[in-house]
Amino acid sequence: MLDTDTKRRIDTARDILVGKVPDPKSQVEQITIALIYKFMDDMDAEAVELGGKRKFFKGEFAPYGWAELMKKAGNEKQRCYADGITRMTENEGLPALFRDIFKNAYLPYRDPETLNAFLKIIDEFRYDHSERLGDAFEYLLSVLGSQGDAGQFRTPRHIIDFMVEILKPQKHETVLDPACGTAGFLISAYKHILKTNRNAKGQSTLTPDDKGKLAKNFKGYDISPDMVRLSLVNLYLHGFTDPHIYEYDSLTQEERWNELADVILANPPFMSPKGGIRPHKRFSIQAKRSEVLFVDYMAEHLTPQGRAGIIVPEGIIFQSQTAYVELRKMLVDTCLVAVISLPAGCFNPYSGVKTSILLLDKALAKQSDTIAFFKVENDGFGLGAQRRAIEANDLPQVQTEVEAYLEALRAENDMSEMQLTTGLIVPKSKVAANGDYNLSGERYREGAVKSEKYPSYALSEVCDIFNGSTPSKQEPRYWENGTVPWFTVEDIRKNGRIIEKTEKFVTAEGLNETSLKLLPKHSVLLCCTASVGEFAFTEIELTTNQQFNGLVVKKTFADRLLPKYLFLVSSRFKDELIRLSGKTSFNFVSVGTLKTIEIPLPPLEVQQEIVAEIEGYQKVIDGARAVLNHYRPHIPIHPDWPMVELGEVCEIKSGGTPSRSNESFWNGDIPWVTTTLIDYGIIEHANEFITKDGLDNSSTWIVPKGTVLMAMYGQGVTRGRVAILGIDASINQACAAFMPKGKLLDHRYLFRVLQSRYDHLREISEARGGTKATLVHRS
Repeated sequence: MLDTDTKRRIDTARDILVGKVPDPKSQVEQITIALIYKFMDDMDAEAVELGGKRKFFKGEFAPYGWAELMKKAGNEKQRCYADGITRMTENEGLPALFRDIFKNAYLPYRDPETLNAFLKIIDEFRYDHSERLGDAFEYLLSVLGSQGDAGQFRTPRHIIDFMVEILKPQKHETVLDPACGTAGFLISAYKHILKTNRNAKGQSTLTPDDKGKLAKNFKGYDISPDMVRLSLVNLYLHGFTDPHIYEYDSLTQEERWNELADVILANPPFMSPKGGIRPHKRFSIQAKRSEVLFVDYMAEHLTPQGRAGIIVPEGIIFQSQTAYVELRKMLVDTCLVAVISLPAGCFNPYSGVKTSILLLDKALAKQSDTIAFFKVENDGFGLGAQRRAIEANDLPQVQTEVEAYLEALRAENDMSEMQLTTGLIVPKSKVAANGDYNLSGERYREGAVKSEKYPSYALSEVCDIFNGSTPSKQEPRYWENGTVPWFTVEDIRKNGRIIEKTEKFVTAEGLNETSLKLLPKHSVLLCCTASVGEFAFTEIELTTNQQFNGLVVKKTFADRLLPKYLFLVSSRFKDELIRLSGKTSFNFVSVGTLKTIEIPLPPLEVQQEIVAEIEGYQKVIDGARAVLNHYRPHIPIHPDWPMVELGEVCEIKSGGTPSRSNESFWNGDIPWVTTTLIDYGIIEHANEFITKDGLDNSSTWIVPKGTVLMAMYGQGVTRGRVAILGIDASINQACAAFMPKGKLLDHRYLFRVLQSRYDHLREISEARGGTKATLVHRS
């Protein structure tokens, strides 16, 4: 996990070099060489401390040792360091892979003061954990913009160890990471084997033959030659004299396809290049997405007794595209035993992406008819960018329960008797029931809307359910001069839940030539994508976009179910739908899932009484809402408080919209917020979701949670409204993000001040950024 000290030191080292070494790539090379130089000397010092001998800096190279180097000053230090890195290829105490790293190394400047300041910063690094070398190196790559381009984010050490402790690799087993990065999983697995093969006195019970097999049994692949080089160094420093790490693309090359492993541990890349991956033909799942192909690869490369732990993005868990569904079906049918949901933010500061761990075990999956779902709320660290240590940590309890579940499977125990506090056990038949094989554990928790007094019916029994759609925006004839109402969530924001008109219209061609369905009057509209749980009732015939499904009471139930009662009952669906969607960053509930939701069905006269009573309450609620919508807080201004311009205390920045004509920019997992959600509250969901490509190829950006947003332009009363962002999200160009500078301004106070200035803000909100608005600031 990248800590603030490592980041600070790397940034400082670059700042020192920039005057003499302006090229960022050369800066990275100089820092990398210096770090490895320093860490080799640290390993020598550790060996001596433990009663051993120096390995790297001995004989004629002893004067070049780091400790000796740092005793020197001025030109003498410069000559020693320059000669040291140049002659390191001649040092027979270094393995070949180290000598390769120092090949062609040289000091590109002759300034003793710069070198002394640079080496002083490098000297602050301590090789107490070899992973720190990986932390430093991967941060260096991020400086060049090459880290994360393919979704390659460093896995926190405690998550790696957690996964290894669950899989428990054995000394005789082959261990593989097909996307190994800096070899963190392989090193943790090796440490586990060393730790678990000791006698009562703490002495190793591994024989020379065992150790020889271990060296051959560990393998790693990576597409990046830089990562391969670093993995080789990392493994060597952990006792692997001949580490087996290969520059190899697991998805497009076939040379190693027939090599299986007993244990596979990986955090494969999450992102795919534009146009997708072009894999070879031996995969059982036909896909172009890297995350799908990597999981398929690992499932197919386990031995009959093999097991795996794989970190995956949320798309694997719930996406409805064919390849994702086929992959989940294959996993459920052949090797999946458990899913562990991790909290969003585990990968900060690299990414706030939501992830899960898939646990595969081919042997156990064959004899089991259940899958266990576990949830980690806290992993021992705060989920913000700094990832500071906290007391709340679910990992030990989850590990205990996962291990108990796996042991129960091995013993073929009756799972109906097993109780879990951090998860639940679900029959495979239930996971497969709707055909989408959704792997979100929250979906399978009991808690549907039911009544003991009246019988319950599934929505599919009482309603016809229709999908919404959006005709192509590239076809003007579907939109120009349209007269057919076309509904979106924006209509709820502007006009309430009883829909008597829409803001947008499609043409007759748009209706007849596309998958649009004209819904009859008194249909219920239920949102199952993005703004999950939003609902409305139609007083007109209309069509709807793909976010909403139309619920139309079946003719066979026309005399048993009031449409208005169905609408009012729909208000109780939100929590259930969010639960079924898995509370993922991209909330989605399929029609198949929607059909299973049950509603109580009292007699018609009881339904009429319920409708009349709730509508009476609704009038009171609507009146209260009107008061709230027009409420403007009054902030008494003390004459001694200084007045400052917003631009002095805030950074103000708008967003953007990825091209609608590029499908690869949309339906991703990055929330994208528009002004329709800015309504004096906390924004906790998004209108739509974009991909990493969409983010990188537009002017939008990731706005952090807690930022104040303002609608800069829009129709009606939207313009000038403010809200607080309750999630990390991207925004469109109509939104302005207000980010306080330093610690002089509280974002909640800023929100209230902007709210109180609504009328004034509406006058200036057309000015993009609005930096000329003034506010009261109490210092």
